[in-house]
Amino acid sequence: MARSSSGFVAGLTAAALAAVGFLAYQASATAPADLRGGKAGASSAEPSAPPSAPGASPAPGASASTGQQVPAAPEQSGSGERVVYALAERRVWLVEESGEVSRTFTVMPSTVHPAPGSYKVTSRSGNVQGSDGVQVEHVVRFASVDGVTIGFSAAVDGSTPSPDPTRRTGGVRMSREDGDALWKFATVNAKVVVVP
Repeated sequence: MARSSSGFVAGLTAAALAAVGFLAYQASATAPADLRGGKAGASSAEPSAPPSAPGASPAPGASASTGQQVPAAPEQSGSGERVVYALAERRVWLVEESGEVSRTFTVMPSTVHPAPGSYKVTSRSGNVQGSDGVQVEHVVRFASVDGVTIGFSAAVDGSTPSPDPTRRTGGVRMSREDGDALWKFATVNAKVVVVP
């Protein structure tokens, strides 16, 4: 009796495994191509990054790239060619005369912030020491708050750490790649719009 019951259990186990295998095959055969590791077609979009948690700030240097939806520039930023800096979003947009966003990326704000409004690039420096003592490049200055000059820049070592909250600094930091793009876009007298 023991032999027949163990044979019966072995038979049931084999049948269950076969059924699970068949169902797994059916599921993979009906799944969309992109979930099976293939491409549904040449025009399929790459999967986008998961959305940030509410209230979370994206990492500095996260740029919108091909295949991802480019966040639109804030409506209150006006029109025409301009650099838009959103304080709350910690994001910069490079906007062409046509209104098309040519690039957007996140930044690490300074400890001193410019008031919302419209500014012009006042000066630029290729390579200097920042107000925090870090060597920076592609400095684009556009505002001054209580003696602290505010400008965009990238650390030569590529770092974007949070600024020391005990120091009054005006450097809005970005990745070196984004700094290169902003440097080419924002010449002296270029419009910079700061939004809340």
